Amino acid sequence: MALIRGRAADLLVEAEAGQLHVRLREQFDFKLGHRTGYSEATSWRKSLPLVLRELVNAGLGDVEVLLEHQLPHSKQRIDVVLAGAHPRTGDSSFVFVELKQWSTAEVHLAEVVNVPSLRGRHLHPAEQVRGYCQYFLDHTPALADRPRSVHGIAYLHNARRADVITLTRHPSHEYGRLFTMDDQAALTTHLLAVLDPAAERRTNAEAGDEFLGFAHRPTKSLLDLAAKEIQDREQFVLLDEQRVAYDLVMQAVERSRAAQTRTVVVVVGGPGSGKSVIALSLLGALSRRGLSVNHATGSKAFTQTMRKVAAHRQPRVKSLFKYFNSYVGADPRALDVVICDEAHRIREKGTTRWTKKEFRDRADRQVNELINIATVPVFLLDENQVVRPGEMGSLAEITAAAEALGCEVEVVPLHDQLRCGGSVSYDSWVARLLGLGREPEPPIAWSKLAGPLDEGVTLTSAESPEALESWVLRQRAEHGGVARIAAGYCWPWSDPKTGPDGRYLVDDVRIGGWERPWNAKSESTKSVPGVPASDYWATDPRGFDQVGCVYTAQGFEYDWSGVIFGPDLVRRDGMWRPMRGESKDPEVKRADDLHFGALIKNTYKVLLTRGMRGTAVYSTDPETQEFLEEMTR
Repeated sequence: MALIRGRAADLLVEAEAGQLHVRLREQFDFKLGHRTGYSEATSWRKSLPLVLRELVNAGLGDVEVLLEHQLPHSKQRIDVVLAGAHPRTGDSSFVFVELKQWSTAEVHLAEVVNVPSLRGRHLHPAEQVRGYCQYFLDHTPALADRPRSVHGIAYLHNARRADVITLTRHPSHEYGRLFTMDDQAALTTHLLAVLDPAAERRTNAEAGDEFLGFAHRPTKSLLDLAAKEIQDREQFVLLDEQRVAYDLVMQAVERSRAAQTRTVVVVVGGPGSGKSVIALSLLGALSRRGLSVNHATGSKAFTQTMRKVAAHRQPRVKSLFKYFNSYVGADPRALDVVICDEAHRIREKGTTRWTKKEFRDRADRQVNELINIATVPVFLLDENQVVRPGEMGSLAEITAAAEALGCEVEVVPLHDQLRCGGSVSYDSWVARLLGLGREPEPPIAWSKLAGPLDEGVTLTSAESPEALESWVLRQRAEHGGVARIAAGYCWPWSDPKTGPDGRYLVDDVRIGGWERPWNAKSESTKSVPGVPASDYWATDPRGFDQVGCVYTAQGFEYDWSGVIFGPDLVRRDGMWRPMRGESKDPEVKRADDLHFGALIKNTYKVLLTRGMRGTAVYSTDPETQEFLEEMTR
């Protein structure tokens, strides 16, 4: 997991000869499968000789050094790991080092700092390395009983203390101490307090071997925190099939431990049927029992929001929430249970351009990786929410893969409806409206389908985008709750612009005189004041001022929903006609004709099923608008 390993004195010779950073670049390209940036290579060339010289001058030339060590199940890398023996106990001692070339910096807010030479806000380096230490401990069972064997330092080797004075006031922690170029004596004293200069070279090498040989999985302390944050913060009540699914997973876990059998549990349900409630209930209960468990999705917005919600009081809980591609190249059965939420977003392969070459070469199909990573894999999916080419999570695919791998398969269909006012007919209305399902039924007006049990949901049409927005605002004002407007991806999505008052989002969604911006792009969120990150558009109160898309709405719910049908799906001669030329989604446009139409219909299915209490629809196409008005009567 480290790009380069060696003795400090030997690496210093290589660094001073101008070769260490060259070898690092070669190893980076080879092991990670893509070229490193110029700025990172420059930082290696400038920073590594300095820290290696500090070690040799302190008499620690025999310490084992690991460069660019990647954290388990994470893309984050530790600049330097020092492995040796503790001078007092003789036990293995590990020091994580975060190197910064900053010459000036100041605290902006709490643990966030401004660096004049860099754009944006940055985490306090002592907090950064402290997080690395805590994350590593949380995922390394062998260190659960000896957390004091890990230490963390941040070294600002180009900064005078006076130029980063506000940073130096940050409380020191065993996992996060800050040193500047004026603190070289203190740095040496600290290093000698945790690394023995008299330790034999073989002892240090054995410490390096131990570090690289650690098995990584969630540890009990982290799991206890997860249970408190997920299970206790909000009591979930599971109903009928939801409880069945929950119990099946629990039984599968017990059965696997008693009889060494493997069971794959697949939970199939529509929007609002309680799939995510089951997932979080399982995560909390399994955590409390001390089992190793992860919650994984293929959605950045969904995972980021879950990390934010579940880790509201304990940021360490974030590491329990993963992406499907977190397990590329992972060892089989590293977990007791993996809970794959939004499993319809499983792709053929989990590799990306960031995947290490050694893992890419032996990468399996993503569904196989998810089944192999745990003794009991759990999949929760809705086959009619596939909205991108390459997404292939389905009951048939998962069942075939599980059986091929020798696993039993348990399938639980969910029919309950926790969204859309608990309506028993709304899902059917949406499916019939869009012609979804293996044997589609013809569209039917809501008034002819809805019954007494559907009174909890309001469905209407609006004659214009202005009327749609007014309806959503009125419902929120009169009844409370969260309101959002989302649309098909039929308008350009511009980068933010800069005006006299700073950066702002462009009003790309234009319908007549009505103009609104899309939700923020993820890479531009921090630079647009008053605008939530795209991942939090559905949950942040500031999200109402932007129009959401399927990628920010999927997986979430809000009380009042306004849906704009764009010109990519229109009604002609009693049939839906997908219009490829009207779509602005670069990924969906690459699909063939058959799949393009299905993806567009699934997109509107997702948008139509976000509202818990009410939904209003509007189409930019007159003929389609007339049809929607007829169907919502």
